[in-house]
Amino acid sequence: MAAIASINANQAGSFAAPITTLSTSDTITFRPNKKQLLVARNPTGGSLTLKIDGDGGSTVNVPGVGVVNVAGGYDIVLAAGASAAVVLSTISAYCKGEVTLTGAENAVVQLFDL
Repeated sequence: MAAIASINANQAGSFAAPITTLSTSDTITFRPNKKQLLVARNPTGGSLTLKIDGDGGSTVNVPGVGVVNVAGGYDIVLAAGASAAVVLSTISAYCKGEVTLTGAENAVVQLFDL
């Protein structure tokens, strides 16, 4: 299990943006006071499902929807060769506590602090 470091994107000009290859289970640090963008790409020949799961999430009340169970994590399906991105504050209920990324071994990710 590796801790994926975030990349400070609040810089002028170009900057280093390292790519991390996921193992079976990795962690990220969600910072609610920052705008964070998680970018994932699937370089494999098959579909992968990236699960973002904070160990502190259970249920949340969503206006107009009601109670939503977030304990199972948030899934992002990555088709072969595809990429996807998510602003973590938009799924903050899934990012409470220690946040683990699973289910997408060999996908590559970058976590930007914007």
